[in-house]
Amino acid sequence: MDLFLNLYKELEYHTKSIAVIGLGYVGLPIATALSSKTKVIGFDTNKEKIESYRKGIDLTGDLEKDALKNSEIFFTSDPEALADASFFIVAVPTPIKSSNIPDLTYVKKASELVAKYMGKGAIVVYESTVYPGVTEEVCLPVLEQVSGLVCGVDFKIGYSPERINPGDKVHKLHNIVKIVSGMDDQALEIIAKVYELVVEAGVFRASSIRVAEAAKVIENAQRDINIAFMNELSMLFNKMDIPTKDVLDAAGTKWNFLPFSPGLVGGHCIGIDPYYLTYKAEDTGYHSKIILAGRHINDGMGAYVAQQIVKRMNKLGIDSQSSRVALIGFTYKEDSSDIRNTKVVDIIDELKEFGIRPIIYDPIADVEEANKHYKIQLASKEELVNLDVVIVAVPHQQFSEMQCNDFNEMFQKNSVKLFVDVKNYYDRSSFIEAGFQYWSL
Repeated sequence: MDLFLNLYKELEYHTKSIAVIGLGYVGLPIATALSSKTKVIGFDTNKEKIESYRKGIDLTGDLEKDALKNSEIFFTSDPEALADASFFIVAVPTPIKSSNIPDLTYVKKASELVAKYMGKGAIVVYESTVYPGVTEEVCLPVLEQVSGLVCGVDFKIGYSPERINPGDKVHKLHNIVKIVSGMDDQALEIIAKVYELVVEAGVFRASSIRVAEAAKVIENAQRDINIAFMNELSMLFNKMDIPTKDVLDAAGTKWNFLPFSPGLVGGHCIGIDPYYLTYKAEDTGYHSKIILAGRHINDGMGAYVAQQIVKRMNKLGIDSQSSRVALIGFTYKEDSSDIRNTKVVDIIDELKEFGIRPIIYDPIADVEEANKHYKIQLASKEELVNLDVVIVAVPHQQFSEMQCNDFNEMFQKNSVKLFVDVKNYYDRSSFIEAGFQYWSL
């Protein structure tokens, strides 16, 4: 008897359920989308998060308005509920440890959890970013050991790397091609059909699970390397007193010049994923050169920005001990409330080394999370007055719409105004014409 023959039809006709394990920036959009096509169990160990979702409150800020309220997801933190599922999607974090070694704790625990409650005929798909081999060499043994079932006979596995881009209102789950893979042709076909229910852009069937894992991890490694090159150019052009943006605008007129720009590289993807690849490289006896070089450059950019700010303060006669410095934008990227691995912290820490205690303002970052994870007290907008230095580290949309006059009101009257546009978002000439001292990467 083929245990998997009718699984897709049973999911399509709501006689079996899909369980999404981990309801963050990746899991929640998937669970929400699939709930319009089949029965979905949304599981997360964070009980407060589950309660918020039940009330229709989207903690990620990435869903369409009222998407949660209109969904029929069964939100739960009770693992017993997973016994009703036959198709499992694991979307838990895969961070790194302090020594830049992959931390597979969450994905291992999720595997144990699924294994306790899955029955025969189940399919388990991992979405968490990992290095090639993790699904089959790390997760699979856990599934078999805890469940007592045999992979390929009693259950099957697959991998479909997430491509969610937090804060992006254009590239969403439904219009991004989804990579899917399975341990065999049957698993691949079922997994592909499930994702095709909600991914309008279609799916790409990878030739193996390891290929899909590798494809995901190099996507972000490639971006990391390209941004590192831009950051290195920025440091070079800064020494040569050449505006980096002007150079990039000029070079960008060629049809095949890639549109990357310098900046801070944080978050839970680009700043972390390359270390998964270099870890596996070391394990195979290969020492990465380009990937690690890019990581070294990007990991040092926060400190570099802070040092450049202090140099300019000194040149302008702005005393670091008595000055009022405001840093605007604390999350790891624009229009996302996510503060995980934000590199803005590196700017703050380096400024503190010079005796500067910046006022930190970010209206979309979670105040409690900032205090909990970084011991940082976020300020209110009303505190942005009588300033000597304004640093826009993350230009959220509401900041991007601000003009010179808006920032001018934040500074002390009749004083030197140092404006730092970290990502070179604003028009430099307009600030200089308005009497600002302007600097950017």
